[in-house]
Amino acid sequence: MSLDSLERLIPDQLEPEEVTGQLTLQLHMERYQFAAAQLHPGRILDIACGVGYGSQILREHNPHSQEVIGVDCCESTIAYAREHYAKQGIRFHLANAMSFKDVEEFDSIVSLETIEHVPDPQALIEHLMTLLRPGGVFIGSVPTTPTVDANPHHLHDFTEHSFLRLVAPFGLTEIARLPQVQHFNPLHVIRRKEKRLADLRPHLGHYYLTHPKAFMQRLQATLCFGFANHYLTVAWRKPS
Repeated sequence: MSLDSLERLIPDQLEPEEVTGQLTLQLHMERYQFAAAQLHPGRILDIACGVGYGSQILREHNPHSQEVIGVDCCESTIAYAREHYAKQGIRFHLANAMSFKDVEEFDSIVSLETIEHVPDPQALIEHLMTLLRPGGVFIGSVPTTPTVDANPHHLHDFTEHSFLRLVAPFGLTEIARLPQVQHFNPLHVIRRKEKRLADLRPHLGHYYLTHPKAFMQRLQATLCFGFANHYLTVAWRKPS
């Protein structure tokens, strides 16, 4: 598996000079470490687990948990996860997040940088709630500055307010949150010097001409935050 996508971070394939990739990996690690500190013991679901390093973090921080199950819809990704991270207490399944089911409910569900990818984010949250035990913990994260313009894999943009509003109908109680900021050099990104940046949306200028609302959102975010991506991870508890 090559590191040729914005959506597939493989730690041992990142080169030291790939600054954007290294910073992105650091943010992902911090999210998983935050999630690991909020989990209920028992069965843990890592939905859209990628290549599996996050599932390993969840297990290492919760060694007495019953098991961690990582789920992803990419066959090659799951194959990599099984080869490098599967061990006692960690299993990986090939499945779509919207259709994955299991015979038992989970005590904790982790869904990091997943919600912006699915056509119906609220339907995903609703489905995950059917997999979570009463009193269980749900941890989700999204970018809260625009990404759809540059990342063709993303279907939705969120702000902090719209993310919290998305989850509000399910009666969850917030227990912790982790805001993150990733500064970037726009020239470095535009020149696509790193392998993973080759996957950015091509012909961005034309995209803005045909999607003026996206351009205004990008302009507003840049004026407010500068050249920086913002992310929010939140842990909630489901009513008992």
